[in-house]
Amino acid sequence: MTDAYVIGVDMIKFGRFPEKTVPQIGSEAALLALDDCGLKIQDMQALYCGNLGQASGMVGQRILQEIGQTGVPVINVSNACATGATAFREAWASVKAGLYDVVLAVGVEQMGKGLLGGGGGATGIPKEGLLGSGTMPAVFAEAGMEHSRKHGTTFEQFAKVSVKNHHHATMNPKAMYQIETPLETVMNAEMISYPNTKLMCSVNVDGSAAAVIASESKARELGLMNRAIKVRASVLTSDPWQERDLVMPDVNTCTRLAAKQAYEMAGVGPEDVDLIELHDCFATAEILHYENLGLCPDGEAGRMIDDGEVELGGKIPVNVSGGLLSKGHPLGATGIANIYEVSTHLRGEAGERQVEGARIGLTHVIGLGSACGIHILEKAS
Repeated sequence: MTDAYVIGVDMIKFGRFPEKTVPQIGSEAALLALDDCGLKIQDMQALYCGNLGQASGMVGQRILQEIGQTGVPVINVSNACATGATAFREAWASVKAGLYDVVLAVGVEQMGKGLLGGGGGATGIPKEGLLGSGTMPAVFAEAGMEHSRKHGTTFEQFAKVSVKNHHHATMNPKAMYQIETPLETVMNAEMISYPNTKLMCSVNVDGSAAAVIASESKARELGLMNRAIKVRASVLTSDPWQERDLVMPDVNTCTRLAAKQAYEMAGVGPEDVDLIELHDCFATAEILHYENLGLCPDGEAGRMIDDGEVELGGKIPVNVSGGLLSKGHPLGATGIANIYEVSTHLRGEAGERQVEGARIGLTHVIGLGSACGIHILEKAS
């Protein structure tokens, strides 16, 4: 099988665009990614599109109606918050297998304001009452409190995640919010579900991101290896069967499984990774994923945030883009937006927020249900 490379990648500035349609938003990122590598839609042999809100709406085909209908295969995917990563993985797999030489992956979402609910279809009384315990803020609050029970993690340590990510976003012109949020501001914000205040919850935004993936031979033929990013690992997992508490969703196991597989596929360990974009849907989630991704032993995530190890300039910078907490979280786009961020650092093009000397980066998303997508990327040698 051939190696596969990202040769073009970009994203729009996340925000709210009620005057635009989903295909219009998606087509903007698609054209940016194509421009990044100097190619046209006519050069693409397939399109992989990730979107959640209009999963049955053939969004990929409607994007081509905006930028050029070429008759190529279009594959639409939805996989909760892992939707964009899944579209990227499917595109990568098609090139890796030799089916195509160059393909386009697009992730796009248009979201309203307010709380995201869980999926429908359940009947009867919820196992834990009727006051919203199945909503995402409550699920990740519960997971955070379980971490506190086991390891003594404090409200202040969770809040420091938000302070860090909002600070990083001030250096990212494509982030939704580019404002500092001091610790006191974060801790005194409206409480949504303890310990997550409003400023510790991800931002619902509209957005899109796209990537052009090519085989090594095609990348060399096009003369693009100088900015190409090698996909060292692409892993997608779901929850394995296990005996567990059915009241509290497991937000950890599928990430640990994916991380193990990704490190093995890439032939690296967490100590070799220079930066990470992980799924900070809530501040509590980021703390949990330090341990799930093997950045530290269980129980030491609070110490990592206290010691500044995950800040820009620290041992392993995490969410230098601002993360979901500040850059924003358009569900179908997030997985590819993470790949854009890491690729930009590996190319040395991240400007003020550049992680110096970055050679290997990791992206991570998780959609409860569950699906976890992890990619390990490396600057082409």
